[in-house]
Amino acid sequence: MYKRIHSLLLATVLMAAAGLVSAQSGKPLYTFPLGVESYTYRNWFPKDVVATLDTIQKLGFTEMEGGVPRGMSAETFKKLLDERGIKMPATGTGYEQIVKEPLEVVKRAKALGSSYVMVAWIPHQKSNFTLENAQKAVEDFNRAGKILKENGLTFCYHTHGFEFQPYKDGTLFDYLVQNTNPDYVSFEMDILWTTHGGADPVKLLNKYGNRWKLMHLKDLKKGVKGDLSGGTPPENDVVLGQGQIDMPAVLKAAKKAGIQHYFIEDESNHEDVYVPLSIAYLKNVKE
Repeated sequence: MYKRIHSLLLATVLMAAAGLVSAQSGKPLYTFPLGVESYTYRNWFPKDVVATLDTIQKLGFTEMEGGVPRGMSAETFKKLLDERGIKMPATGTGYEQIVKEPLEVVKRAKALGSSYVMVAWIPHQKSNFTLENAQKAVEDFNRAGKILKENGLTFCYHTHGFEFQPYKDGTLFDYLVQNTNPDYVSFEMDILWTTHGGADPVKLLNKYGNRWKLMHLKDLKKGVKGDLSGGTPPENDVVLGQGQIDMPAVLKAAKKAGIQHYFIEDESNHEDVYVPLSIAYLKNVKE
């Protein structure tokens, strides 16, 4: 009964999405596989992994970034993904784990078929990311990234907003990029957190080019003023194209930078409605 009701709801939302997004003239701007960050379904996976993956498949996603559901092996999860034609090019891990157990991270990533491993947070005192925090991260990322590269993987640090603390003529994010070895450390841009931290996603994409390998697609509610906390209430996540981010400009700059993998991430509490609308936006946005 649950699957039948959910399938009907999904079909209704998809039809509504098709009607809400008007057709535009020109060439399609988004031409990459449709990807999703598994955190979007953080409240779904614990209830039913298979049903959640079925929903992800029905939405048309063929790529996913994320980790292994609690209580399941990487091998079992990979089998479920394979059965649905979903690849996991990138997987996530915590800062402490990649520092202390990089080879365990490598093992899990390979079991999932991933080429990229991302870390989305650097430990620091709330709202006070310091040069010392950045210096330690540089040291740890260079060391862990070297181990990952030696095992055929690429390490990526995911922007979370607090890194844009002013420093010298730029920010501590500039310090991270400029002091990590490009052979060992790459980056994933979360465009909401980048914007929320006061940075310009397009300028950063143009500035650092192919240091960017992955992207989280999400939008920040209009009128919201960001800060350096790396946090914002879930109601500030909105459907792609409905917020304050210039999505066409971001997509053009990301394509120019060479990014190949994009993951819709919805941190709202309305992912069942918002995600289909974001998919419709990506399919209809034109150059």
